[in-house]
Amino acid sequence: MNVLNRNINNIFFIFLLSHLITWTLIPSLTNKNLPLDTIEALAWGSNLDWGFNKHPPMSAFFSEIFFQIFGSQDWAYYLLSQIFVVIAFYFVFKFAFEIFEDIKLSLISVLLLVSIYFFNFTTPEFNVNICQLPFWSLVVFYSWKIYSSQKIKFLDCFLVGFFAAIGFLSKYLFIYILISIDLLFIYLIFIKKTKKFDFKYLITIEVFLVLLVPHLIWLINNDFITISYGLNRAGLESSSFLDHLKYPIIFLLKQIGILIPFSFLIWLLTKKIKFRFNMKDKKLIFLLFINLMPIFLIFLTSLITGSQIRTMWMTPFYLFFGVLFLYFLKPQINLKKINSFFYGFLFLFFFSPIIYSYVSISQTDKRTDYPGKEIALKTQYLWDLDFDKEIQFVTGDEWKAGNLSYHLKSRPKWEGLNNPDILNNSSQFICVSDVCLGRY
Repeated sequence: MNVLNRNINNIFFIFLLSHLITWTLIPSLTNKNLPLDTIEALAWGSNLDWGFNKHPPMSAFFSEIFFQIFGSQDWAYYLLSQIFVVIAFYFVFKFAFEIFEDIKLSLISVLLLVSIYFFNFTTPEFNVNICQLPFWSLVVFYSWKIYSSQKIKFLDCFLVGFFAAIGFLSKYLFIYILISIDLLFIYLIFIKKTKKFDFKYLITIEVFLVLLVPHLIWLINNDFITISYGLNRAGLESSSFLDHLKYPIIFLLKQIGILIPFSFLIWLLTKKIKFRFNMKDKKLIFLLFINLMPIFLIFLTSLITGSQIRTMWMTPFYLFFGVLFLYFLKPQINLKKINSFFYGFLFLFFFSPIIYSYVSISQTDKRTDYPGKEIALKTQYLWDLDFDKEIQFVTGDEWKAGNLSYHLKSRPKWEGLNNPDILNNSSQFICVSDVCLGRY
C-alpha cells in the first residue's frame, strides 16, 4: 500500500510539474505581448498602493514581486500564474485526501479539474481571478480543519482569517466563499446545534478585519472607487426588470456549458450516475456548502439585482467540484474504467494547449499581439532626442501606458490617466498620442 501511495504521489507531482511547464512554455512561445490583465497588474505594481481604480491590491503586489526578481521577462508572469494554479491544486489534493482517505480518489479529484477551462486555457493571464485560487483552496482546507476537529486550534483559525484577507484583497468576489462557510457554521451552531460555539472562531474575524484596515482606509479616501467599478461592470446602473430574469438564466446556461467536459470525464468513471443525499453526512454537508452555496449566492445576486455575472468571475468557484462529484458518486465509481478516464484526461490535457497555440498563432489582432516592446523602443528613442535623464513616470490608460511602464528600461511609475497636475509639476515631459512620459 505504501508503494502504491508513493507511486500515486509521484503521478500527482508529475502532473503538477507538467501543468506548470506546459502552461508557462506555450504562451511564452506563442504570445508577443503579455495579456491585458497582467499588464494592468504590472502597471499598478509599479506604483503600489492599498487599492486601485478597478481592484484591491494583491494581484499588483505579487506581480511587482516577480518584476523585482525577473524584470520584463514575459515567461516569468506566465510562471507566476501557474504557481498560483498548482498551489490551489495541491491543497485540493490534500483536502480530497481528508475527505476520502483514499489517495487514488484524491488524485482523480484534481485531474478532473483539467476538464474545466478556468484551470487550463485561461490560466496564462495572471489576473485577480487567478490570484484568488490558492487562497480559496487554503481557506477551504483550514476551514475543514476547524469543522472536522473536536478541539479547535488557534493556528487554524488564524490561518483562515489570514488567507481570507489575502483572498478578499485579491478580488471582492472572494466574499462568496467566506459567506458560504459562515453560513455553514451558523447552521451547525444555531440551527442544527451539532457544534458548539468556540471563542477561537473570533480570531478568524479579528485577523481578517485587522488585515483589511489599510485597504478600508484607502477605499474611504478614494470614494470607494473599486466598488463603483465592480457595480458598473455588473451593469447595475442600467439594469431593467427583464435583466432580473435574463441574466440569471444566461448565467445558469453558461455554467452548464462549462461543466460539459467535466461531466464527460465523470461519465467515463462511473457504472451509472445516481446521486444519493444523506443530510446527516457531515462531509457531504461541508462539500455542499463550499461548492454549491457560493454559486447559489451569486445566482441570487444576479436574480435580485439584475446584474450580469461575467463568466471569468467564476474561476475559483469550481476548485472542489471534483471532490464533490466523486463523493456523491463514490458507490458508482468503477475503477476498472480508470484507463478510459485517463485517456479522456490526457486528451483534454493536450487538447487545451494545442487549441491555445493555434488561436495565439493564427489570430493576429489580439492583445497578446500588441507590439509593446517595439513601441517602447520608439518612445525611448524620442525621449532620448530631447532629454538625457531617465523617464520616471508615465500617464495614460493601463494598457498603453502600462506597456510602456513594463517595457521601458527605467520602469517608470504608472500615474493613472493623464493628470494635468502631474504634468504641470513635472520638470520634463513629452506626450505621444494619448500617453505622456516625464520626470517629477
